[in-house]
Amino acid sequence: MRKRRGFLHPAVELILEYVYVVIGSGLVALAFSVFLLPNQIASGGVSGISTILYGLFQWKPSIVQWSLNIPLFLAGLFFLGRRFGAKTLVGTIVLPFFVFIFEEWGAATEDPLLGAIFGGLGIGAGLGIVFRGKASTGGVDLLAQIVHKYTGASLGTIILFIDGTVVLASALFFGIEQALYALIAMFITAKTIDVVQIGLGTTKMALIISDHEDELRQGILTHIYRGVTKINAFGGYTQDERPMLMVVVAQYEVTKLKQYVKSVDPSAFVIVVNANEVLGEGFKRG
Repeated sequence: MRKRRGFLHPAVELILEYVYVVIGSGLVALAFSVFLLPNQIASGGVSGISTILYGLFQWKPSIVQWSLNIPLFLAGLFFLGRRFGAKTLVGTIVLPFFVFIFEEWGAATEDPLLGAIFGGLGIGAGLGIVFRGKASTGGVDLLAQIVHKYTGASLGTIILFIDGTVVLASALFFGIEQALYALIAMFITAKTIDVVQIGLGTTKMALIISDHEDELRQGILTHIYRGVTKINAFGGYTQDERPMLMVVVAQYEVTKLKQYVKSVDPSAFVIVVNANEVLGEGFKRG
């Protein structure tokens, strides 16, 4: 077998992924605790629910998040199988732990606009780092995947509905201005994830040109679990035939795809672009 170059040892890579999960979770927890929570900005998800419950009943956000995240993770294992892995479990547990540490630190700013901006930046950066570790922090993402499996509704629609419900609840209990700040924070979070994770937040289309296209084609089918299309292409200068692979992946699969391509052919030419709407098996249904 040809020796693969420019790729970390699997054990080192696995350790690095866990480091990403821990660091990313810590950054998310810090941004939540010092920017969003003190300013009553409930920007969706389990963290938003914990913000509302803290504002109403003074329930500790870390306890609320543990109480919601762990059952959701167990439900994911039951309904979806063992597809999340230990790293997602680590994120599910570690994030509320960091919230427990940081939640007594108090507000970094009492200006809710600054809280929304920098809270969104911090959470987006933290989630982007977690995604680079090929994991998630659980929460509503797992609930959305369960609902998606049994209803066929798109993941984006389900998450939008859940987050929208949380924001509407914050408008009811904290006022319309706090809900608007929450929307600002959510927008900034999504855009920051885009920056950290090369556009995570939308489906991506990758175009790959490589001298090892057959090995890559087989690997994408068996390791990435995505369909791949082989396109006949020709070099503009040499006119030599250079088959090109086209594959469409979800946001959280971009890092995995890039790392796999690099492990097979470090000199492969890869273009990753936004795919604003994808209809078909495994993606949005028309």
